[in-house]
Amino acid sequence: MSASPNQPPVDPDFVPDPGRWRILTVLLVTVFMALLGVSIVNVVLPSIEIGLGATQSDIQWVLSGYALSFGVVLVAAGRAGDIFGRGPIFIAGLITFTLSSVAAGLAQDPVSLNFIRFIQGIGAGLLNPQAIGMIQQYFRGEERARAFGLLGSVIGVSAAIGPLIGGLLVEMAGEENGWRWTFLVNVPVGVLATFLAFLWFPKPMRTRTAPSADQDTRRARGGREPRDLDPVGAMLLGAVVLVVLLPFVESREAAWVWALLPVGLAGLVAWVWWENRYKRIGRSPMVDPALFRLSSFANGTAISGLYMMGMTSVWVLVALYLQDGLGRTALEAGLVGLPAAVMVAVGSQWAGGKVTEYGRKVVIWGIASALVGLASSVLVVHLNQLNGTSIWWLLLSLSFVGAAQGLVVSPNQTLTLAEVPIDYAGSAGGVQQTGQRIGTAVGIALITAISFATLAQANWAAAITIGFSAIAVIVLATLAIAVKDQRTRVRAGRV
Repeated sequence: MSASPNQPPVDPDFVPDPGRWRILTVLLVTVFMALLGVSIVNVVLPSIEIGLGATQSDIQWVLSGYALSFGVVLVAAGRAGDIFGRGPIFIAGLITFTLSSVAAGLAQDPVSLNFIRFIQGIGAGLLNPQAIGMIQQYFRGEERARAFGLLGSVIGVSAAIGPLIGGLLVEMAGEENGWRWTFLVNVPVGVLATFLAFLWFPKPMRTRTAPSADQDTRRARGGREPRDLDPVGAMLLGAVVLVVLLPFVESREAAWVWALLPVGLAGLVAWVWWENRYKRIGRSPMVDPALFRLSSFANGTAISGLYMMGMTSVWVLVALYLQDGLGRTALEAGLVGLPAAVMVAVGSQWAGGKVTEYGRKVVIWGIASALVGLASSVLVVHLNQLNGTSIWWLLLSLSFVGAAQGLVVSPNQTLTLAEVPIDYAGSAGGVQQTGQRIGTAVGIALITAISFATLAQANWAAAITIGFSAIAVIVLATLAIAVKDQRTRVRAGRV
């Protein structure tokens, strides 16, 4: 029976590691914890304000510091894992994240909390690209698609269920100290994951008897070890990500930061030039420019960045609308996303089993589901305003958004990285995640600005309508790229 044309290329020398599913368990638990650190904080910001006497600027940096440090280190961390070993870098990130969670939960003032959140973002940035690289390393074919399906479930569920957990913790521990438990809840998970990582991850000595996929690739190259971290490339790209992200996460505090965008564009041009030059002189660049000539990688990276630019803002607007517009509690704002979280898990698992058969079509179906979810949610908001229809109909309409998350994120991950060489799995995953982080920051800044501008002139129903319409425009652009990629795959005979 021939392999599906959408499956990643088969490596005849690959021998599956018998502990790969245990390794995946550690990866999933840790990624869930790290991404929960993003979504859970959104609903406890008022609690931090009360508990620490924080200003609006302090509160902004609770979110910004984490987002900036997370985004800046992603690609360099992925490359470090490709060269020095993904397991050790993953464990270093896990320990950093866990210890900083303890410190954040015990912080006594806003300055300390913001500094710790910066460190926590570095920990998350270290471990996330290793998870993608290790899935590439330890899995092949349909198993890889299933593994990415599980990772997609974790990513989507963490985003949807974070506000619910945050609301519950504030409800149980009170407004003054409830926020502390959103950080401290990570500690037992982090300790357990660290213990299991030391227990289950392959030890360096074992590679002599059980070669990794990385070693197989190096052997095929004649034994050359690609130990080149490309420090100039790493610093250039880190600076580019910083100056591009900063205006979008800090624009409300200082308008001058928008002047950094042209600097970021110039820095990006300089980074591309450096990476090409580095390769021409026979060195191993941090990100091989040839990756972007792979249509699957280039299109998939664009899809993930645009999709996150639009859809991440859905949950921000819903939380603001329910709490500020309708006077609902943080717990109620979290509960509205619970069915969506279930649909993320269901959609990811189904898509993980079908992406090797249907390819980019699965992503297209997911984007269509997102558009249905956006339109039906706007309808619920207007019916609530017009005749008092229960706002809890959002449970149903947002389920389409959850299903979209499951059908888009993990299949897109599988298809984007399918043709990427193992030696660049971590850095390629870091590039894709960096695009997602930039997309998220840009989207939240843009969509919330549009919605608040509308709110200043009208009501919450109009603000949600305009905000969701702006999201739909971005999602339609994502759909156009997905359709283009699908046609490319048809022409190449890969569907």
